[in-house]
Amino acid sequence: MPIVTLTSDFGIRDSYVGAMKGALLEIDDALTLVDITHEIAPQDIAAGSHTLRHGTPTFPLGTVHLAVVDPGVGGKRRAIAIDDGRHRWVGPDNGLFSHVLNLPQIRIHELTNHELHRQPVSPTFHGRDVFAPVAAHLARGLDINMTGRQIEDPIRLPMASCHFLDGTITGRIVHIDHFGNLISNVGVSELERLGRLYTIKLGDASISTISSTYTDAPPGELLALIGSSGLLEIGVRNGSAAQVLAVDRDMLLTIHATEPSDD
Repeated sequence: MPIVTLTSDFGIRDSYVGAMKGALLEIDDALTLVDITHEIAPQDIAAGSHTLRHGTPTFPLGTVHLAVVDPGVGGKRRAIAIDDGRHRWVGPDNGLFSHVLNLPQIRIHELTNHELHRQPVSPTFHGRDVFAPVAAHLARGLDINMTGRQIEDPIRLPMASCHFLDGTITGRIVHIDHFGNLISNVGVSELERLGRLYTIKLGDASISTISSTYTDAPPGELLALIGSSGLLEIGVRNGSAAQVLAVDRDMLLTIHATEPSDD
């Protein structure tokens, strides 16, 4: 069965998610609909992009990902569909899909074929009236070329990269999850450049050990580990590192080598 995933900042208290699913099933009631999350913070495009990057890779070939974090709805922002050769993506052109835009041989189309849209189109609910119908048609096998004109200039979010200089990595916190874990943009390959011993500093906190699991630390204690996304995380066992450290997204962290690498 064709699969369509849904990601949004709609929450689940209102009718918006249900209406969007209804618009999908109105076109094909055999679709399999999978919620990734509807708890993205309102208008937080960067958090939506992070969620899509790490929440979608396990889905099978041909999955369509419908994502709506859309503070520019009804304005000049474009509506787009993307085919990356494995999955397809439907939503606003505002950087939400930045993680796939640099893949080779992607095709990006503006949703200018109004015959695919639900009528009348509400200027405030493109998730129901534009994105959902197009996603349903793509899941049924529609060629992306039929969605509208091809474009070459999609919006990209600025990518937070980490930097290596004189035995020190400088990175950032790029995501804070539901548990208050602080997820950085520093991966395993960057840490390996420092050797086997180093000290992680975030604000006033200092950590010198990479744990394997949260149970490596006593309850309430701060720890660092490599999370399921392959990125360095700062957490508190049975607690929230975000609350304990009073840290927000984009805060800098540094990692200093305390032993020369083998290079």
